[in-house]
Amino acid sequence: MTQRRVVVSGGGTGIGLATAEAFAADGDRVVLLGRREDVLHKAADTLNGQYGESTASWCAADLADPEQVGRAREFITADETPVDVLVANAGGNVAREPDGTLASLADSYRDNFDANVLTAVLLTEALLPHMRRPGGRIVQLSSIASLRGPGSYGGSKAWVNTYTYALAQRVGPEGITVNAVAPGFVGDTEFFGARATPEFIASRVGQTLTGKPGHPSEIAAAVRYVASPEAAYLTGQLLHINGGAALGR
Repeated sequence: MTQRRVVVSGGGTGIGLATAEAFAADGDRVVLLGRREDVLHKAADTLNGQYGESTASWCAADLADPEQVGRAREFITADETPVDVLVANAGGNVAREPDGTLASLADSYRDNFDANVLTAVLLTEALLPHMRRPGGRIVQLSSIASLRGPGSYGGSKAWVNTYTYALAQRVGPEGITVNAVAPGFVGDTEFFGARATPEFIASRVGQTLTGKPGHPSEIAAAVRYVASPEAAYLTGQLLHINGGAALGR
């Protein structure tokens, strides 16, 4: 396979880092995006140490901020090399717990809209003119929550789904595919933070048919396939990876 240029947002930890490593193992060059410079620097150093000095680069940016997205785009496209693969992985359930007021409820919905919708849409639209045509691959990270909540987080991921479908129709004639991967419960990430007690983990694992949590590498493997040249006939789809916690529809 020819070396490709791959951009992964939220690439410093968890699913994003596992995805970047999957592409690096194929010999691709990866650009890691995220908000924390120290985390990105460490991740890039690790990938470069394992796969070669020029494998990974990074750029810190808040991808919900249009100006910072613009600066990230300039960094990514400075050498005018087309982007072969974009994995829009940044996000999370960042909503603050409402205090019972309508203002706090509005804030909680805005928080997750910014973190999950704007980070995906702004980065994708910024890089869209620079995607390889034909052959570009765009992969959005959705969630099992897009089917069944909770609230503002599930709603924000459902919006990612509809954006995926609409974008696939826009760019399909140009030879670019657009799909979403929707993980269920995945361990070994920062996603749940202090909520990830043994009881909480057991309750999530208990919803699966496999009796185990997912792992970042398993989600990364799905993303790698969706973004592969062999997946040229796959577009406008939502791929569930959840151990059977939600059955296919």
